[in-house]
Amino acid sequence: MPLIEVQNVTKVYPGEGVVTTALNGVSFTINAGEFVAIMGPSGSGKSTLLHILGFLDRHTDGIYRFEGKTIDDYSSIDIARVRNKKMGFVFQAFNLLPRTSVLENVKLPLLYSDIPESRWNAMALEAINTVGLEHRVQHEPAQLSGGEKQRVAIARALVNDPALIFADEPTGNLDSKSGQMVMNALQKLNEEHGHTIILITHETQTAEHAQRIIRIRDGMVEGDEKVAHRRVATMEFVK
Repeated sequence: MPLIEVQNVTKVYPGEGVVTTALNGVSFTINAGEFVAIMGPSGSGKSTLLHILGFLDRHTDGIYRFEGKTIDDYSSIDIARVRNKKMGFVFQAFNLLPRTSVLENVKLPLLYSDIPESRWNAMALEAINTVGLEHRVQHEPAQLSGGEKQRVAIARALVNDPALIFADEPTGNLDSKSGQMVMNALQKLNEEHGHTIILITHETQTAEHAQRIIRIRDGMVEGDEKVAHRRVATMEFVK
């Protein structure tokens, strides 16, 4: 059974006399353990698709199944639990709390879990170590580089050990060196820890770090192929 199954999904935004179709009959499947890039230009519908896949929004028509269940199979409490336990989100803007340490930022998702507080520090430290920031545990975001901030966001996304991590333009605000290190972290999570990664990007070079690219244009899938010459992020984390 696929982790994700999308069948003829549409998303329509009604307006005053104008209807905007953001997605128009999108279909694909993603299996557990895959690293997939969803690539397209601005306005192609890729961010709308991410919001639907992450249960942040509802589609207008078609079928979306996560682990064999549609959104209608879940209560609102179940949806919140799935997002907290089984999905992690990394956004372009980092979304870190200022004047709050790296450790406390990474612990945030645990506040909404049923995990005993006595385990929070250990779980957060493990996630921080995974992205190579154990030397920055007590630093605040203002003391970090852009690449380090994004790696904190990745650590926060994986602190609950989710099956699936969504990364929405994670290198968009970064220079090439920092972006390479962020992609290194995502590849490590996929290859060494088995996390399914769905990467949203408009950049070909970033998309080629994935195993497979689904190309979106004008709300439709125009291509779905394996990456023939995959880029491998080999840079070590800078201490």
